[in-house]
Parts: sequence; C-alpha cells; structure tokens
Amino acid sequence: MNFTAETSENGVRERDFLLGEITGVLWSPESASENAPLILLGHSGGVHKRAPNLVTTARHFVTESGYRVAAIDAPGHGDRTRNEQDQRWADALHAARAAGEPMDSIIAEFNMSLAERAVPEWQATLDALQALPEIGPDAPVGYGGITLGTVIGMMLVAVEPRIRAATFNSVFVFDALFEAARKITIPLTLQVAWNDEEIDRRPSFDLFEAFASEEKTLLANPGRHNQMARTQPDFAAAFMRHHLGW
Repeated sequence: MNFTAETSENGVRERDFLLGEITGVLWSPESASENAPLILLGHSGGVHKRAPNLVTTARHFVTESGYRVAAIDAPGHGDRTRNEQDQRWADALHAARAAGEPMDSIIAEFNMSLAERAVPEWQATLDALQALPEIGPDAPVGYGGITLGTVIGMMLVAVEPRIRAATFNSVFVFDALFEAARKITIPLTLQVAWNDEEIDRRPSFDLFEAFASEEKTLLANPGRHNQMARTQPDFAAAFMRHHLGW
C-alpha cells in the first residue's frame, strides 16, 4: 500500500493510497488510538470513493466515534479505467432508463460482475490496512454500503470472517443476493427507501428474511435511496459503536 497524498482538516487526516490497480482513501483521526475500529465503505454505482454522501459518513465516523474509515473505487469507477464490457453495460443502463424500460436484468449482470472482481480487491485492501501498525490485525472491522456497495458488501461479508457488523442500504435485489444472504450471520441492518421509483422495496423484504443473522434490523425511510443516504450517518455510527465497541 503506497500513500500518494495527504491532507488534514477539522481533526480528520485523509490519505489517498494505491494498492496495485486499486485506488482508495483512508480517513483517520489526527490523534488516533490503537485498535480503533475500522469501517469499510462501499459506494453506489456510477460514482466513486469520494462521493459526497460517502465522505460525509466517513468523516462522521472519524469525528464522532474515533474510527478509521477506508473506501476504494469499484472496478471501472472513479480513478479506474472502465473496460469495454462494463461500458456496454453502462450504456445499456442509460438507454433503458431514458426509454423507461426495465433495468433489472442489466443491473444484475453488471453488479454481479463488479462484485466478483471487487471482493478480492477488498480482501487485499483489508490485508494491507491491517498490516499498518496504526491499525493492526485486532481492530474490529465493519462494513457499510449502498446499492452497488451493498451488492459488493454482501458478497464480501459472506466470505470474509474479519467483518463483524454491516449496514446495507437500498439495493436492486436479484437471485444471487439470496444465496449470499443465507451465508451471512453477523449483526446487520438493511435499510429500504420507501418511495424510490427505480428500486422496488418489496423484494428487499424477502432478502431480509433470507439473512441468516440472529440479530438483524429492517429500516424503512421515506424518499429515494440517494436522499435516504444523507440522513444515515448518525444511525450507522450508533449501530457500529454498539457492535464494534469503542
């Protein structure tokens, strides 16, 4: 992991990093303590690791809870080059949205492909973060994601035992997510946007049932998924403090 840039503002230290082709950012308190929890944040489709909602949540975790937070660009997002197949999927999504046509099958293929590539990248990133003396292997780890970040997060949490708690936000539900949900046993929340024209809330109820976690919470919020995300940092921080401590 190579740190390529650093800034500090209002008690938050922000560092860009490179790990092979992975581009990411790590937020930390300016005066951090050992073994503070680490939160991994997954961004929505079509944006990047510095999406405004994600940065707001990251800085909230740092300033209010003393946590460290990391985010990486999904394949073909942010500072990463998009390959030809991903571009075809993106073009098909834009065309379907403009024509008012169903997008579910395109989103399922595209998001699943991205998740299959992103999961090993997140695992490599977690390895590298835990190798930093300031973090170490014993810091509790949580995950938070929205839409694409939820898909990637579910696939990651299903195979990654180092993650102890997760918050998942509105997601286009497709079959592969149910298989992942049945493998997830950690405490989690699934948040649903109640008034979203693109993401049908009803399949999320079945997905919630599929999670194998004994401790799980389903939350419904008014508005669309991108509006809901602006209201969630306080809840997410409280949830992670309850399950990760500190």
